[in-house]
Amino acid sequence: MTEIPGKVALVTGGAGGLGLLVAVKLARRGARVVIYDLDEGAIGRAVREIGAYNGGGAYGYVCDVSDREAVYEVGGRVRGEVGDVDILINNAGVVTGKRLLEAPDEQIERVFRVNVLALYWVTKSFLPRMIERGEGHIVTIASAAGLVGVSKQTDYSASKHAAIGFMESLRVELKRYGHRGIRTTIVNPYYIDTGMFRGVKTRFPRVLPILDPDRVAGKVVRMIERNRQEVKMPLIVNTVPALHVLPADVLDWIMGFFGVNHSMDEFVGRQRSGEKAFFSWKG
Repeated sequence: MTEIPGKVALVTGGAGGLGLLVAVKLARRGARVVIYDLDEGAIGRAVREIGAYNGGGAYGYVCDVSDREAVYEVGGRVRGEVGDVDILINNAGVVTGKRLLEAPDEQIERVFRVNVLALYWVTKSFLPRMIERGEGHIVTIASAAGLVGVSKQTDYSASKHAAIGFMESLRVELKRYGHRGIRTTIVNPYYIDTGMFRGVKTRFPRVLPILDPDRVAGKVVRMIERNRQEVKMPLIVNTVPALHVLPADVLDWIMGFFGVNHSMDEFVGRQRSGEKAFFSWKG
């Protein structure tokens, strides 16, 4: 079991949405919480909210996680100003929600810099000290879209497949080289109602619901405490890997029947002040 009280927990994309909810729940369990985000004003508000639950033990840093040098520089500041990170939650993410030929090249590149490469830079910022101390917990908020391709998500789905591959490989690598005190958790949710996927639809909401962000955040924290290596939400998502034994046409029919490949038809997403329309932090 991963103990949370007194630990330093870092959440990327932590100034809003799912990231903020996870940060607050960690603070309520006694963690000292660090958040990364792009919006300085939102960071200030989030730090005050988080700090109200843990006696002011909240810290915020402006950090573009897609910028490798910035990540390493800010990571050094965190270690010097707050301390070693015990629990790392890779939460920040972006989506375009466009068909392949409609998505500008620079937006596709941005998706992979934030959703994939940032996992490397942020994790490498804190993993060495976890290894030295023999303990730590690394969490990545991936997606059910990382388990099966989805129409209008050629970039996002591919990036989440990569995120899952990163975490699975990291898990076995840590075990193989004797670092069993460092835990990993992959979280694969269906759409979460944070605004990032505003406009998406589900055909069968009782079976495949748009997820409540507060409940997702609560489950993420519980799974950290229980050292769960992988979490899929809702329960039906657990069946997706097994469906890949079927012929591709059958898999596509099933995804179509459940409305998955039409779910993005009315997608509009979320736009923060000063950001392009495609850019949405998962947090």
